[in-house]
Amino acid sequence: MAIKTKLSLTIFLFFLLALLCSNLAVGRKEKDPELTTCKDQCDMQRQYDEEDKRICMERCDDYIKKKQERQKHKEHEEEEEQEQEEDENPYVFEDNDFETKIDTKDGRVLILNKFNEKSKLLKNIENYGLAVLEIKANAFLSPHHYDSEAILFNIKGRGIIGLVAEDRTERFNLEEGDIMRVPAGTPMYLVNRDENEKLYIAAFHMPPSSGSAPVNLEPFFESAGRKPESVLNTFSSKVLQAALKSSKGELETVLDEQKKGRIFKIEKEDVRGLAPKKSLWPFGGPFKSPFNIFSNNPAFSNKFGSLFEVGPSQEKSGLEGLNLMLTLANITKGSMSTIHYNTNANKIALVIDGEGELEMACPHMPSSSSNSRQKKSSISYHNINAKLRPGVMFVVPAGHPFVNIASKKKNLIVVCFEVNAQRNKKLALAGKKNIVSALDKAAKEVAFDIAAEKVDEVFERKEEFFFPYDNEERKEEHGRAVV
Repeated sequence: MAIKTKLSLTIFLFFLLALLCSNLAVGRKEKDPELTTCKDQCDMQRQYDEEDKRICMERCDDYIKKKQERQKHKEHEEEEEQEQEEDENPYVFEDNDFETKIDTKDGRVLILNKFNEKSKLLKNIENYGLAVLEIKANAFLSPHHYDSEAILFNIKGRGIIGLVAEDRTERFNLEEGDIMRVPAGTPMYLVNRDENEKLYIAAFHMPPSSGSAPVNLEPFFESAGRKPESVLNTFSSKVLQAALKSSKGELETVLDEQKKGRIFKIEKEDVRGLAPKKSLWPFGGPFKSPFNIFSNNPAFSNKFGSLFEVGPSQEKSGLEGLNLMLTLANITKGSMSTIHYNTNANKIALVIDGEGELEMACPHMPSSSSNSRQKKSSISYHNINAKLRPGVMFVVPAGHPFVNIASKKKNLIVVCFEVNAQRNKKLALAGKKNIVSALDKAAKEVAFDIAAEKVDEVFERKEEFFFPYDNEERKEEHGRAVV
């Protein structure tokens, strides 16, 4: 018994000694110095027989193993905290989140796909992607296709789009606000027909069918040469000669001639030559004409803003059969949208003009004050906020209340692609037709623990969806806020 007591005392003394020499282990990946010290202490005890030494050394191993596990767990927690600090706002995408896929002096293509790489919170939209096309005046984007369905929205400028069917090409003019659906695999080219202004297009990419793999925004260019490369140049010379029934010299003349890049300036005569002509097909062509979002009456409109919507039920919109809605919000300077949320749809939004702010309530972000080792006793919400400017993209998952606020200098204009739009509703928490005012009186009084009339005084107002924004404190008059 005395031996066992001495054995425990030895281990205890080792722990004290280990604290003094632990700093020697910093930066070393060899055997832990504490383990060496512990086992040396076991070996030096003259009163120990071989069995006591074996037990002592096993306890040393067990102690070091548990210590390493604790250290590993601590490092893992620190890594998670660091990731959260580095990415406090996983719902907002800035310039550095976009990849420049094509970059020439006459235009560029920026892409943003694989949303879940930004955060696991976005895994419900991991199958989608967004591209922004910028084409300078009188420039041409060479024929190419994608293996995904694309919905183009003409943000600004005047363009021409050419879509290739099996044996012919259809051309359409594009105006600001036009929506154009491009089926997966359809070769297309784009022209900026304006002599001064850039052409800006947002292209939302989605899988061609349910169950398809996530989109990969790699274009397949049919034309061009080796610089830039055409998909045709990938094949062997023998295959190309047999398929195109041409000699090697003839192929090199055709496939290697173009060296201007993916996007390049063309002559004004060429632009005019690419202008759409009246279709000779008696029942129209295989592609639907562009649908302009401004041809619809606004879903909501007042002097503080307007909201235009085009959904899958809209005839001739090109969105028929797709579980997608396209919206455009124009919030008057110094105004705000109501606090609201989508019941079903996940909103992928791109700021196209103006400046402002985003605020959103999210239950998924951990509270900095909470102990990660303790289970939460109640739900807490995190305020997601960001400054908005042209080019910034943000995501609002279904069910998450949010608000957009325009600066006092300029209107804030945001185009949104809303995925899973069928049976979606926009529910407001403030303004006319808000869900709090719609609560029955009994539930309202129980939930707020005050008279229902007091609740209604706060939540009810005559404006719907868009309000003036005044962040100064309201002046109190006779116990009520002056609005």
